[in-house]
Amino acid sequence: MTDTATATRPDAAVMNGVIPYIGYGGRANEAADFYMKAFGATDLGRMPDGEKPERLMHAQLEINGGCLMMTDHAPEGAAPFSGLKGMHMQLVVEDGRAWWDRALAAGCTVVMPYERQFWGDDWGLAEDPFGIQWAILQPGPQ
Repeated sequence: MTDTATATRPDAAVMNGVIPYIGYGGRANEAADFYMKAFGATDLGRMPDGEKPERLMHAQLEINGGCLMMTDHAPEGAAPFSGLKGMHMQLVVEDGRAWWDRALAAGCTVVMPYERQFWGDDWGLAEDPFGIQWAILQPGPQ
């Protein structure tokens, strides 16, 4: 775990495109540690909440060349975090089976098995312990 104040600036390429920013309702530290184990994430920095140091104001991870930002901050009276509904995170990788097996070994559960799909790619959908679904996709032969 690194403190944002001392962390090096991430590669600019990681900061392009759409960056998910997820509020974990008090479990951001736990989620960051889990993603390091499940998806080989690199910790780019964590900034604790000044009033509640066990909670994170901001954290930043790199997963498969992209950025994921997270926080424990929520507006006053917000509903507790219960995962993301109607969407999933998609990881496009060259060694899908290895990514899939690592995610399941870390504690993800199968939503849809990882297998060759009718469109030609190997794909599966798993859910992490925080209620977020992750698809692993390995492009099929051209």
